[in-house]
Amino acid sequence: MNAVDLIVEDDAWSSLDGKTRLVEQAISAACQEMPDRAPGVVAILLGSDDAIADMNARFRGKAGPTNVLSFPAGEHADNHLGDIAIAHGVVMREAGNRALDPADHLRHLVVHGFLHLQGYDHQRDDEAEAMEALECRVLARLGVANPYANEDPGTARYQND
Repeated sequence: MNAVDLIVEDDAWSSLDGKTRLVEQAISAACQEMPDRAPGVVAILLGSDDAIADMNARFRGKAGPTNVLSFPAGEHADNHLGDIAIAHGVVMREAGNRALDPADHLRHLVVHGFLHLQGYDHQRDDEAEAMEALECRVLARLGVANPYANEDPGTARYQND
């Protein structure tokens, strides 16, 4: 299993009990579905919308916060796979708007970010389908319902990703 370094920078995350367990469960389930994954430590930042908006602007040239950002480590990083940053306000708004359990939504975003660190992407339809299918298998291991089941086909799921 990949090791997890969880950093909680926004006190608003205190409203979600069991964050460490949820994050570790998500990474563990992803590892079980990916026996040939790249090993290494994953740093996960649970931050504020403002902090994630700053990262989104600096590293992606996009304004505003997004739910999750992934930053793969360079090829010479010693045992560090990469970083995942997740915005509290965005996650809670999305969970509320979609009638999702915030804990399940957090686990989904951790899995999504972890797959990016493993080289998965969703720029093309075939890539998106493969990544989504793997996400759904991982989430099923966790007892989390398919987060895409109620979406219209062709929805821009990753417009901010």
